[in-house]
Amino acid sequence: MSAKNKFINKIAFYVILAWTLLIAVIMSIYVRQNYTYALSLAISEARTSTRKDLAYRSWVASHGGVYVPITKDTPPNPYLAHIKNRDVITNAGQHLTLMNPAYTLAQMMQDYSKLYGVKTHITSLTLLDPDNAPDTWEKKALKKIEKTRKPVIEKAEIKGKPYIRYMNPLVAKKSCLKCHAFQGYKVGEIRGGVSVAVPLKDFYKNAFEQSITDVLTIAIIYFLGLFAILYGKKIAIKTLNEKIKDYEQHIYSLVSMIEKRDSYTAGHTKRVAHYSVLIAKEMGFKNEKLEDLNRASMLHDIGKIVIPDSVLLKPGKLNPLEYDIIKEHVEVSYELLKDIDIYKNIAKIVRYHHERYDGSGYPFGLKGDKIPLPSQIMAVADAFDAMTTNRIYKTKKSIKEAIKELQSLSGKQFHPQVVNVAIQVLSNIKVDKNVTQLPKTKMEKERFAYYFKDRVTEAFNKDYLEFALLYNHTNEFDYDYLYKVNLHNFTQYNKKYSWESGDILLMKFAHTLIKIYHNGLIFRIHGDDFMIASREKLDFDKDMKVLEQVLKDTGVTLSCKYYDMQEHNITNIIDIKNLD
Repeated sequence: MSAKNKFINKIAFYVILAWTLLIAVIMSIYVRQNYTYALSLAISEARTSTRKDLAYRSWVASHGGVYVPITKDTPPNPYLAHIKNRDVITNAGQHLTLMNPAYTLAQMMQDYSKLYGVKTHITSLTLLDPDNAPDTWEKKALKKIEKTRKPVIEKAEIKGKPYIRYMNPLVAKKSCLKCHAFQGYKVGEIRGGVSVAVPLKDFYKNAFEQSITDVLTIAIIYFLGLFAILYGKKIAIKTLNEKIKDYEQHIYSLVSMIEKRDSYTAGHTKRVAHYSVLIAKEMGFKNEKLEDLNRASMLHDIGKIVIPDSVLLKPGKLNPLEYDIIKEHVEVSYELLKDIDIYKNIAKIVRYHHERYDGSGYPFGLKGDKIPLPSQIMAVADAFDAMTTNRIYKTKKSIKEAIKELQSLSGKQFHPQVVNVAIQVLSNIKVDKNVTQLPKTKMEKERFAYYFKDRVTEAFNKDYLEFALLYNHTNEFDYDYLYKVNLHNFTQYNKKYSWESGDILLMKFAHTLIKIYHNGLIFRIHGDDFMIASREKLDFDKDMKVLEQVLKDTGVTLSCKYYDMQEHNITNIIDIKNLD
């Protein structure tokens, strides 16, 4: 997973966390509001009930009480015995008794409690009727009322069940003194309170049901939001990965362009990446580190874009100055990668892949474990590919030979542990036999010719002859015969007709050789000597007339010498000289 993907995942995680917390807070607010609303409804009912009771009491008080038939439920009030007309007989002979406001209210409250479960009660600290004695909560409420003259409302339990308890003060009025004057009350004094206890069970039940509905609704909204966040994350990662992919394609296209400039590096980066990942896997690297190493390997030579063609494309060993120029590609690669977000992690890996374990590498001469391990892995993979790939100045090594060389450089150029693992994973690796540094396409051959073609005659030069002899009978070259053509008296021709005329004659002669022996290779090895490499024997005597016609009237003559390359075991120019 890339650093950018990790960042998006991290952002998504925090967004989901924030969304979850927000929803949780909203849920808690809704649930709390439902229960708060339930309490407010219960409080409202308690107040309404008390107001109704007090309104009824006021009405009864304004009429000095009411007379009702004497029954089992409405017996004469013993506490009103001091009133002369407490009991009367109507003209119809009906027995009536006076019910004062408190007595009538108490009767009504008793019926209300039975019907609705709301407990109402008239009570006082100075009792007339012991049955109206206050409970513990009512005693506390009455004391508060005496001090504040304001209603008291609280949530409290009765026999373990929740209630809203409310008490409204009873203020003595003039009409009250008819019944209560003997108790010493004066108008305006607090003589008790109307107590109401509203059960919360039904209110809480409604709050719970509403909360379930709210929670389900919010849960749906939560999951829709969660889906939107995850979908957004998916789209963001997809878009980012597509951008990264497009960007990397541009970068890899640039690397491909560099490889096309230099035939030696064709496929080199992919092979180094493959070998590096194999080694790193065996060493326990995980996916992210493997991905970084793979990318670093693919881009480790990107800095070669600034190396002049005359150095980069030189098909041979570099001189010290050219080698110093080549070494600059490491720092250029680092500078190109370090400022690109997706490549910051790999920039240092690329920067140090030419450092050596013994400190003899470049650009900083780092030593041992100061060199990042991924860089040391890449260094081994890079060297292994160089060993097993044909170069202009030396043929490739076999896998066995390359492994042996890695072992010999363990602890010197390479990290010993990396070498040990590389030996395990690379010993049975298959190397494409067609991998070569040599030009294959017409364009590559033209680039090659820049270094190996004689400027005057357009024949190949002596360096290319050395190269052809080195790689003969490989998949690069397969020639069996050599013909050496010597021109005589050419110095005299130059003196007589000038060097410019001599060059014209040489070019004409070389073009004739190239035309006649187009299936072979024509080399100009000295000023006026040529060499022909052929896969089959030539009938040189037949072609001699054509060549002599080119030299007609010039005073220049020619001779030819034949070599069988297998018979004489010719592998370099020195072998030819020894045969002359």
